Amino acid sequence: MTTKIKLNRRGFIKASGMVGGGLFLGFNWAGCTPDGQTAEEVAEIVLEPNAFIKIAANGMVTIMSPNPEVGQGVKTSMPMIVAEELDINWENVIVEQAPLDTEKYTRQLAGGSDSIRQGWTSLRTAGAAARRMLMEAAAREWQVAVDEITTKEGVISHAASGKSAGYGEIAPKAQDIALPEEVALKDPKDFKIIGTSRVNVDIDKIVNGEPQYGLDYKTEGMQIAMITHAPAFGMKLKSFDDSAARTIPGIKDVFTINTYPEDIETTWSDVNAFPELIVVVGETTWNVMKAKKALKAEWEWDTPGENSTDHDAKMQAIVNGKIEKPDRMDGDPDAAFKKAKEVIERTFTAPFLPHATMEPMNFYANVTADKAVLHGPIQTPENMRTTAAKVLGLPQEKVEVTMTRIGGGFGRRLYGHFGIEAAVISKKINAPVKLVYTREDDMGQGTYRPDYKVTYRAAIDENNNMTALTVVGTGSNGGPVFANRFPAGAIDHYAAKNIKLDTNISTGAWRAPRSNFMAGVEQAFLDEVAVACGKDPIEFRLELFERAKNDQVGEEVDYDAERFAGVLKLIKEKAGWGKETPGVHRGVSAYFCHNSYVAQVVDVVIKDGKPKVHKVWCASDCGIVVNPDGAINQIEGGIIDGIGHAMYGMLTFTEGVVDQQNFDKYRLIRHSEAPAEIESYFVENGIHPTGLGEPSLPPVQGALANALYKATGKRLYRQPFVMELENTKDIELG
Repeated sequence: MTTKIKLNRRGFIKASGMVGGGLFLGFNWAGCTPDGQTAEEVAEIVLEPNAFIKIAANGMVTIMSPNPEVGQGVKTSMPMIVAEELDINWENVIVEQAPLDTEKYTRQLAGGSDSIRQGWTSLRTAGAAARRMLMEAAAREWQVAVDEITTKEGVISHAASGKSAGYGEIAPKAQDIALPEEVALKDPKDFKIIGTSRVNVDIDKIVNGEPQYGLDYKTEGMQIAMITHAPAFGMKLKSFDDSAARTIPGIKDVFTINTYPEDIETTWSDVNAFPELIVVVGETTWNVMKAKKALKAEWEWDTPGENSTDHDAKMQAIVNGKIEKPDRMDGDPDAAFKKAKEVIERTFTAPFLPHATMEPMNFYANVTADKAVLHGPIQTPENMRTTAAKVLGLPQEKVEVTMTRIGGGFGRRLYGHFGIEAAVISKKINAPVKLVYTREDDMGQGTYRPDYKVTYRAAIDENNNMTALTVVGTGSNGGPVFANRFPAGAIDHYAAKNIKLDTNISTGAWRAPRSNFMAGVEQAFLDEVAVACGKDPIEFRLELFERAKNDQVGEEVDYDAERFAGVLKLIKEKAGWGKETPGVHRGVSAYFCHNSYVAQVVDVVIKDGKPKVHKVWCASDCGIVVNPDGAINQIEGGIIDGIGHAMYGMLTFTEGVVDQQNFDKYRLIRHSEAPAEIESYFVENGIHPTGLGEPSLPPVQGALANALYKATGKRLYRQPFVMELENTKDIELG
């Protein structure tokens, strides 16, 4: 395999981070150097072939990490890609977190399960180009043909003469080597690092509790800040009394701020329902928290607050209506419904969900007259810098954003208002500050997973075949339906429509946006249709995939029917589908999102009168798997997350006030409720890698619903499932 490069060396230093989305990696390998020293401290850097790779005289290689790490494992898997093509020993690599630098890197972003997919070719090219430059330098030094040079784990050799040297020895001689016009990339069958399991490179720091998260960060003279925002969506501040708060020892100041003045142009990542805040600043977190509780604030209504019951009724009215101007229409669904032997119509509902991040929301800022230093857990550092520069009145080059490891995000930290708040507070008090949210601050702030409602209709003819399907969906600030995803292309008569519901409750991305709802309800509905048609659920789906593959309806679909069918066939085999086990109730699902295909089988048992997820099988087609252990971790985490929120997750509102403000009322899955076992399998097809951080979550909700139907005889149409199951005969839930 050969990739042509048409860049001069200087251009490659800048642009190698731009091709395909840049090099998104960053980690610190334990044991690579004495006492955790960097390569610069151990030996002089003698070659920097591009913006990501530094080779030291002792052969150690440093790789800069532009991308935020949210626990998705890119700090391990992405350097593996570079190390593979550079042909270095995995133990001789150090990785450092790069600051935000749009001159060297692009897409310094964690989101969309897209880092590996976007960076695959550019990461490999960066490593391969550096290796080629070293080979050419050695060939020139030894006066031999470069084609006679070989490399292995950081050592360059010439077999005929018996000469060899480490990368560190040759690197100084490569300073004037021109970037090759083309480089050869390895054949995947020759990979030695990619496809092998490597331990999370931050594991020692995580286990030992070493500082690496935003909440750990401290500087001399740093103050602690906390905020109070309106208690309800639609309210604004009228007045406040801070006299009691100021009597708390160590309190420095209490004041109000507006983080987003009306004349500031914002970006998509500046979602924030409460820009007007009361701020308490002091010496310690505990005292600031006490002062915050001592505040007496009076709020007034700006717009009416919403109730969950009224909100649900509005959505119901939308999805009950006739589909006007569908986003996609194939055939004539209305005619098919008129001819049908049976019509199945079902409406599915899911509530708002918070992110409930393990690490509380926080950010550090030190703003002076001519510079701003921002430091903390953020998925969109470039957007934060852009907005901070506008709000602070500074040039962008005077705003420095440094990324820490993120203790939970999956969308919550795409929205950087908390960093902007820290910056405005620091400017106000003229001192460094760390802003820390309480759990209630975050749960009541917004950027939730939207609530959704969809109505499916299916027509079944006299031969027990599904002839038509329609779906109409709505949700707060945008509908959930993907018009061109399965089963589009597999049914003669099909229509899909999204309808937006306007609300002042702020919403945003939540792990696998939209898919986190649509996969579950689509797969539950298709299961119900399969049963009505008298067909096995897997065979029913495979028939649809066969139609889409051989005689696709319509001009466009988002998925590859053959790959989709492939994961379903694999899970059928691995789970032993069709074999009945007394007391075990099975459900199946399959879904495509983030360019990957996932099929799952869930086994449910009834234990002590309660349904219990006994085991989950998962088959994924995400192309080449870079780090199998890391991939399995992502699969398992997504499955447990999906089960937990489908069963228990719910956020409701009373007059615009969030009813569940902390974990005493917001229910998360517990250890005893997680599957006893999860088996993961990957399709080996050699295709370039695709997304994996999100795709395992959406379909498990459908497989779970289908298994619970087998266990209880009850179809589930509203999340969280626990509410519907509580009314099921002979099933008791705590």
